[in-house]
Amino acid sequence: MSLTHFFKERRLMARKGGPPAGGGAGERPVRADARRNRARILDAAEAVFAEQGASASTEAVAAHAGVAIGTVFRHFPTKPELLQAVVMHLLDRLITEVDAMVGNQDAVTALFEFCARVMAISARNRAVFARLAETGVRVRVGDALARLRPGIDVLLERAQKAGTVRDDLRPTELIALLAAICQEALTDEWSASFRQRALTLLFDGLRPAAKR
Repeated sequence: MSLTHFFKERRLMARKGGPPAGGGAGERPVRADARRNRARILDAAEAVFAEQGASASTEAVAAHAGVAIGTVFRHFPTKPELLQAVVMHLLDRLITEVDAMVGNQDAVTALFEFCARVMAISARNRAVFARLAETGVRVRVGDALARLRPGIDVLLERAQKAGTVRDDLRPTELIALLAAICQEALTDEWSASFRQRALTLLFDGLRPAAKR
C-alpha cells in the first residue's frame, strides 16, 4: 500500500467515526458544530487527564471544553469510550504530523524528531493508558507504531540517504527499539531527564559509526 493510500484510508476511517451525514442543506451547520464539539472535547480530555490523571471527572472535561456535560455524554456515553477516543485522537495527530514530515523533503532529521514526539506523547498520557488497562484495553506503543509504518519507512529511507542514520538499520528494528523504550518509560514512570537520556542513547545507536 502506498503512503498516500494509507493516509487517505486513515482519514476516511476518522470521518466515518464522526457524526453521520445527512441529506438536507440545513443539517450541515449541525454536523459541523458536532464535529467541532467532538474535537474540542477530545483536546480538553487530553489536557485534563494529563494534568489531573485519568480519574479526572467527565464534568472537568466538559468545563475545560466549554460544553455542557450532556454534550460530552452524547459523543462519549461512558468514561472508557472517552479514554479510547483520546488514544485514537492522539494517533490521528501523530499520523498528521508524520504526513507533514514526509511532505517536507528537506527534513532529513525528521526521524529523530518523530522518535522524540512518540516518547513525549507516551509519557504525557500515561494515566490514560493505565486507566484503559484497568478496563481490559491495553495500549501498546508497538501497535501504534505499526500503523505508522508507511511514514516511518519514508523518514528512515530519507535519513539513510542523507547519511544521518546508519545504512543497516531496518524499519522493524527501529520500531522495536522505539516501542521498547517508550513502553518501559510508561510502565516505570521515567523522569523527564531519564527519558531524554534514553533517547540520546537510542539516537547515538542510530547514527552511522564514526569513520576511523
